[in-house]
Amino acid sequence: MRRLWARSLAAQIIVAMLLALGLSQVIGFMISWDERGRALYMAAKNEFLVRTASLAQLLETTPSTLENDILTASNTTYTRFWVSRDEPVDSTAWRHDAWTVLAQPLPTLSQSVNGRRRPEREPQASYPSGSIVAAAAAMAHVTWLTLPAHAWPLSRPAKFLYLDDSKGMGIAVRLESGAWLNAAYSKTIPNSIWTSQTAVSLAITAAILSLIAIFVARSIARPMRRLAVAAEALGRGESVKPLPESGPDDIRQTAEAFNRMQERLERFVQDRTRMLAAISHDLRTPLTSLRLRAEFVTDHDVQEKMLKTIDEIQTMTEAALAFVREEATAEATRTVDLSALVESLCDDLAELGHAVTFIDGTAVNYRCRPDALRRAIRNLIENAVRYGECARVSVLRTAKSIDIAVEDDGPGIPDEVMEQVFAPFYRLEDSRNRETGGVGLGLSIARAIARHHGGDVVLGNRAKGLQATISLPLLS
Repeated sequence: MRRLWARSLAAQIIVAMLLALGLSQVIGFMISWDERGRALYMAAKNEFLVRTASLAQLLETTPSTLENDILTASNTTYTRFWVSRDEPVDSTAWRHDAWTVLAQPLPTLSQSVNGRRRPEREPQASYPSGSIVAAAAAMAHVTWLTLPAHAWPLSRPAKFLYLDDSKGMGIAVRLESGAWLNAAYSKTIPNSIWTSQTAVSLAITAAILSLIAIFVARSIARPMRRLAVAAEALGRGESVKPLPESGPDDIRQTAEAFNRMQERLERFVQDRTRMLAAISHDLRTPLTSLRLRAEFVTDHDVQEKMLKTIDEIQTMTEAALAFVREEATAEATRTVDLSALVESLCDDLAELGHAVTFIDGTAVNYRCRPDALRRAIRNLIENAVRYGECARVSVLRTAKSIDIAVEDDGPGIPDEVMEQVFAPFYRLEDSRNRETGGVGLGLSIARAIARHHGGDVVLGNRAKGLQATISLPLLS
């Protein structure tokens, strides 16, 4: 989960939206908690008043012989009705009677109606006697309240009181016959907002928000992923098409900035390449003039030294010009088998008489510019043969890279100049002889090509000899 959180933008957005949903629901529940309980209690109270008023009207319009049946039929688990001949005055005694009636189970009605047996009601669990006494004693200080005619459905006042602090209430109203209809109600109002419907509603809302979050995350991650791929390709020297400059302002401005950066980099490389090519080309004319003038020098030793210096400068100039021309040539990137490419290069050099051995390995497909990479590997192999007598080449795939290693049996390179040898025209061999030391661009060209592929060239001394490794990054 931690890895998914760190790598997935969609997971972070989904979690953030779900946290926001949960927090908003908690705040909403806290705000509506009391209001909901109060609304439920008022609804129960209104229903109780309406039911009592309707029963009073029913008793006044039906024969008195049906009074007991009507009262018995009107009783419910939470509401009880009874008729008393005298007006209830003592609220404590009436409250005690109300709790006693509420604690009694509903009677079983087994009278026949039209030849059929009426269903039996399940008895209500009785309140313990101690609870009745305690509830009545707790409200002993509360007396009858007058319920005016405009406060409930009947056009006459009634007497109202609360049975306890939270759930019970009672009412007494005088009938036309002079008797009093008494009604008691006691039910715990469920004040829990978390219900099955709430859970289903919250689950549906969370699912919808998750889908929206996935859509939003993908709309954000898609251009970011496209930008990452383009930046990686640009860093490896590939030609990248301009990114589409569309979408929200932030994404569009990012794409515009990347396109401007790519254009500036390409222009900078082209300007540098043209400048180096022009310098290398323009040096040919003075070199030719110096060569002609050296022919007229009478001192043979001086003439020979001058011609060697001119040849050396011309060689370096030609090498620089060839390097610049190759840099200016845009080679297409394609997928090749690196092992096959390296093996074929080793075979070609072995046919030319070089002591080159390829250590066979598994096939490794890689997207690269094969001609440029072939030149970099060739430079390393030629250096190994020239300075280390032989070259052993292998291709190894690691967890993070693909390594092309070239080993030799030479004297190696001192640690203090390990990086300096990559500088253009730097040579460890001081004779300046082309046959023994070359020009000094081989390692520079190899490292430039490797870095254009997003990798590098690393040198390391062995127990006997040197190992030069072209390390290329694995492509995702």
